[in-house]
Amino acid sequence: MNYRELVREAITLLDKYEPDKQSVDSFIEDSAKTLGNHPSADQTFISDTVYGCVEHRKLLDIVVNVFYDQHGKSLFKADRNKFVVVCYLSMFHLEDLGLEQFSRIIKSLDTSKMHKFLSFFFNVTNLTTWIHGEWSQIYDATYVEHKWIAPLLRWQAQIEGLLDYLSKKMTKGSLPRKSPKKCTQSQEFDLTKPKPRPLPAPEPVPQQEKTKPVPLSTHRAPKEPQLLEDIKQKNHLKAQQVLYEANIQQFRCANQQKSEKTQNTVSQIQQNFNSKLKFDSVYSSGTPATQKMNILPVRLNTTAILREGALYNRQMEEELNRLEHLMQGANEPSAFLQWQKEMREKDLQEELAQVERRRLEGKISYEEALLARQRVLELNQHKAQLKKEETAELMRKYAEKRLREEEEMKELVQQVASGHKNSKAAKIKLQEIKQRIVKEVSEQSRELLRQALEEAQAELSRRFELIRQIRAIESVPHNRHMFLDDTQTGGHELLCEMSLVELRERLARLREEEQREQEEKRHKIQEEKQSREQLLLEQLDTIAMRRTAARHATTQKQEEKKKRRKLQEAVSMDERVMALQKTLEMKQQERQNKRESEKGKVNISKQIATQKVKSYNQEKQALEEQHWLQLEQALERQVRREASSRNTSGLNYGKATNDLFPSSI
Repeated sequence: MNYRELVREAITLLDKYEPDKQSVDSFIEDSAKTLGNHPSADQTFISDTVYGCVEHRKLLDIVVNVFYDQHGKSLFKADRNKFVVVCYLSMFHLEDLGLEQFSRIIKSLDTSKMHKFLSFFFNVTNLTTWIHGEWSQIYDATYVEHKWIAPLLRWQAQIEGLLDYLSKKMTKGSLPRKSPKKCTQSQEFDLTKPKPRPLPAPEPVPQQEKTKPVPLSTHRAPKEPQLLEDIKQKNHLKAQQVLYEANIQQFRCANQQKSEKTQNTVSQIQQNFNSKLKFDSVYSSGTPATQKMNILPVRLNTTAILREGALYNRQMEEELNRLEHLMQGANEPSAFLQWQKEMREKDLQEELAQVERRRLEGKISYEEALLARQRVLELNQHKAQLKKEETAELMRKYAEKRLREEEEMKELVQQVASGHKNSKAAKIKLQEIKQRIVKEVSEQSRELLRQALEEAQAELSRRFELIRQIRAIESVPHNRHMFLDDTQTGGHELLCEMSLVELRERLARLREEEQREQEEKRHKIQEEKQSREQLLLEQLDTIAMRRTAARHATTQKQEEKKKRRKLQEAVSMDERVMALQKTLEMKQQERQNKRESEKGKVNISKQIATQKVKSYNQEKQALEEQHWLQLEQALERQVRREASSRNTSGLNYGKATNDLFPSSI
């Protein structure tokens, strides 16, 4: 395990961590994906180090902040997490790593910075004074003493050897290196060489711009449908991944797994309990009952008992009110109850029929919506076809326009080439103007620098005078001895002033009064508790009676459910329901037929599109061949013109030589 690389990985992760934007657990889960190439032990060490540095941030910041206050002038803020990791390893993992591994980690980092930090952190005075006091404000003093201060003091003697090694390494690095002696080397004479005769400058050959090739997008299908399909597929996979993670990680905070030690202890207790059981003894529970009832005692708390009692009381009052109304209306309610039962069965049958009709009507409306969507798609395809034809016409016009622009550009290039010959004089004049501007700017900058220097010297002298006055004021001794009399007041001339003795007497009286009030409250609470227990016992008796009545009611409801199933079978044979079912089947068949016809139209449109693309490519190729033929003819005419001009110049030169030297003929 290479701890040096692991510590550097931990430092980089701490630099990336932003506590305001994300939590520690989510950050460590995200960083675990980037550490996939490391072994599992290395990943555990890095994640534990990062989590520990964030968890114990308050303890580590106390040491690092004071260290930066004392040595912050020679340190960078970017190295802060480096010192935090070293401080965390020294406090929590020095026993596990050992001095050898800890020394390797320290040697792999900056020598001078580590020497300063370790000498500051392992200083006995710092550990026993202000570090101990600051840590004791966060944790208990005895815990801080036994957990951190004592182990650090125990390692202090061994860390001294590491500090000596670092100091020697720093002194060796600061010594100047001896430069090797230079030897005299002989060199050849630097003789001037004759310059070679320059060759005559060749005539400039007019270069033609290369024609741009045909873009690949012309013969290639558009990328937008494929990109949309890829994005849709990625979003689908991402949604599946999020759903999978949500199903796996649900209720993770409440379902923490027990440690191995806890599982072993539980299994040991279970084994001891099983060993005490007597399986050989014969036990008979009597003959089994013919009909078992699932009656198990349920233990209720106070809130559940009161809530259930209030519910039963309210139900009882409603039942009594209903019976009173019935008794007032008629002396014999049995006929009314029979009529009410029949009407309820009739209403239930109508309700079930209406629910079935609504379900079928919803399916029919869904099929009609699908058919309307197919019609809209066909209309959009027709519009897209017209748009493609317009685009093809525009592309043809654009190609012709590009050919005309290329010819105009060639003429413009020739004009610009002739204009470059007269640009040298303009460049020389522009350079002279720039030199004059630079001289003026340099004179102004010198004057501004001189004024700034004078202002800085005046400010510095003022600060020196102010510091001298402050030090003179601080050097004057002050009398800080004060004598306190417990029987005297502060002398602030306030109505509520009192001496220290009076204050103590009043506090004693307030404590006695508070104690008396607490005794009264305790007695009152005891009485309320007894009355509440009596009320709970009464409510439990009422609940037991109501539960027996509820069991009888459940049996009656089961019989009613059986009757309801028979009514549902009768509803399925209703004429209106059967008519809606036939309508739904017709709509589904119509949609299926339209889908098959649409597939045939799509195949035909694809064939037509391929034929149009082939014809467009052939027209484009013919235009390109015609363009190249025109270029070749123009080039051939230019070559013939240049050849005829050379022939006429040769004839004139021959005539001139004959006139000058007639004797040589």
